[in-house]
Amino acid sequence: MSRSSKKGPFVDPNLLKKIQKHPAAEAGVIKTWSRASEISPEMVGYSFAVHNGKDFIEIKVTEDMVGYRLGEFSPTRKFLRHGGKIQKDIEKKTADGAAAPAGSKK
Repeated sequence: MSRSSKKGPFVDPNLLKKIQKHPAAEAGVIKTWSRASEISPEMVGYSFAVHNGKDFIEIKVTEDMVGYRLGEFSPTRKFLRHGGKIQKDIEKKTADGAAAPAGSKK
């Protein structure tokens, strides 16, 4: 559900304080747990370390990201791959097939 337009976008006040304190060049990486905070135009050029529940994922904010949330760029789940035993067999065959011509001598 989206936020009411009359309220305006949510930006964490602590993040705004940190941004106003330091210019983008000397700020370094700003750590934050506020995944719900929306990226505002003032944040462009800054680097944020957004917490995903386990680690901090570093994000460099660009103009294209304005209007999105910080949490959208810090995934909370790690995708391994689809499939099980059959998929492993297929990957093993492709790896063996790619390695065989390079190692064979004629």
